[in-house]
Amino acid sequence: MFIPFLVSKIHNAVVTGANLDYSGSIAIDADIMEKARLRQFQKVEIYNISNGSRFSTYVITGESGAGEIELNGAAARMVSLGDKIIIAAYALLDERELNSLNSVILIMKENNEVERVITGKL
Repeated sequence: MFIPFLVSKIHNAVVTGANLDYSGSIAIDADIMEKARLRQFQKVEIYNISNGSRFSTYVITGESGAGEIELNGAAARMVSLGDKIIIAAYALLDERELNSLNSVILIMKENNEVERVITGKL
């Protein structure tokens, strides 16, 4: 049996852009992606702390060091500039995998710099 588990979370990220004319996705600063262990085209869930909306999209790589968190396409309608969001990635794991993986949580500052990294066994 496969069970969905949180493997990566970016908490309190601030939306820096919303582009309706793009085909879709969330652009995340490449440095943040690396720390969160996210990959280009990986599915993520977005939880908007500011307005309560929840939706899914996929990740694209943003400019390294820019602090970019930009929602594109239809997802841009779900946020406003400055909104605080949670970006969460899950994996379907079987019980044998649970003891071999670590999840990572990034707690963000207002400027989308990483304040703290929390890792732990699933």
